[in-house]
Amino acid sequence: MTDGRIIFQQLRRSFAIAKKDLRIYYLKGPVVIFGILMPAFLLLAFSIGREMSIESIMPGMLGMTVFFTASAVSPVVAPWETQARTLERLTSCPVAVWAIIFGDALASIIFGVAISIVPVVVGLGAGVSIAYPFIMVISIILAAFCFSSLALLLSFPPSSSPATTMMLSSLVKFPLVFISGIFIPLSQLPFWGRGVSYISPLTYFTDIARSCFQGEGYLPLAVDFSVLIAFTALFLVVAIKLHQRTMPRRI
Repeated sequence: MTDGRIIFQQLRRSFAIAKKDLRIYYLKGPVVIFGILMPAFLLLAFSIGREMSIESIMPGMLGMTVFFTASAVSPVVAPWETQARTLERLTSCPVAVWAIIFGDALASIIFGVAISIVPVVVGLGAGVSIAYPFIMVISIILAAFCFSSLALLLSFPPSSSPATTMMLSSLVKFPLVFISGIFIPLSQLPFWGRGVSYISPLTYFTDIARSCFQGEGYLPLAVDFSVLIAFTALFLVVAIKLHQRTMPRRI
């Protein structure tokens, strides 16, 4: 059997895993609420008493929505399946570890992209225009891929307790929100603040969103996309390598 045929078969299994994840883990009220209401309340708390236009609010709203939804369940899929003893059945099938991880990531991407439609529709209904619609769509898909890969990277510890993985995930995700230029644009941050923000992948998606909603971002779009692609590749490769080491310890 050729390598291409093997890869194609593994990808088909990844799609089956993604379908399973969406059916079991994602289409639940708390996950949807976490992805929509939390970003809305955070931005509402920040904008009260300040004169902020809807155009200046939308990039942060969209950034947090994609970030939280694409990374909401990925960290706990492996612990849940370890706890339920369903991971043993999955690994006993002819499916590679990378295909399992990619399937989990694919489910997060689909979910993150679908929920991101909500703030976009709200913004359009409020009269906001999108300067670069095609760039917006591509950036949302890429950002969802990046954030889901980061979440899968955080789920590598071979624990059967979802709470343990969620604690680690929260320790990483929440600081990233506050250093990523969501509440204060990069152009208004001090030099040291911009330096810190560059370590967060959310910074680059938020900057793309500002370009699309407000007509200009702080960094060139080519830089934003290049760094997001680099972060995505790094997170996905490291996540696969770490899960290859720790998955046998889950069984």
